[in-house]
Amino acid sequence: MEYVESVLTVVERIPPGRVMTYGAIAEYLGRGGPRQVGTVMARYGGGVPWHRVVAANGRVVPGHEEEALQRLRSEGTPLRGDRVDVHLAEWWPD
Repeated sequence: MEYVESVLTVVERIPPGRVMTYGAIAEYLGRGGPRQVGTVMARYGGGVPWHRVVAANGRVVPGHEEEALQRLRSEGTPLRGDRVDVHLAEWWPD
């Protein structure tokens, strides 16, 4: 559960209009990988800004694309079509 809490804490810190990739979260934490972060988000991410976590190619959460894109647009997140422009929107904790 410590890893779960660590992932969720990072996601809570992502500011509106910005995103982190699954891999970036794992890299920041220094353990796990994109799949492990994805599993945490799928199981426990409902209470954090889950829409701010995207795939490395900018794809939003599968199965929740419409809601995620609506939330991202309302926050002013840079998009390219139905994907986040990761180069412009990526955020890294200090």
